Amino acid sequence: MEIKKHLIITGNSTISWKDAIVKAIAEASRTVDYLSEVKIIEQRANIDDNRISEYFVDSDLSFVVDLNRKDS
Repeated sequence: MEIKKHLIITGNSTISWKDAIVKAIAEASRTVDYLSEVKIIEQRANIDDNRISEYFVDSDLSFVVDLNRKDS
């Protein structure tokens, strides 16, 4: 049986929404094992001088719970 947990995270970038997603997943993977899926919830951006200055993405990251993990 596989059990998954979900984290809602927000990524940001000055380059693109895709870059915001990639950076958020990379950062989350530093502390969360077994990442398995990402679902994009919302995209938004800040505008300065009629141009997008920063991209934001709210994501639902899923990861598999390690049922064999021993508590420390």
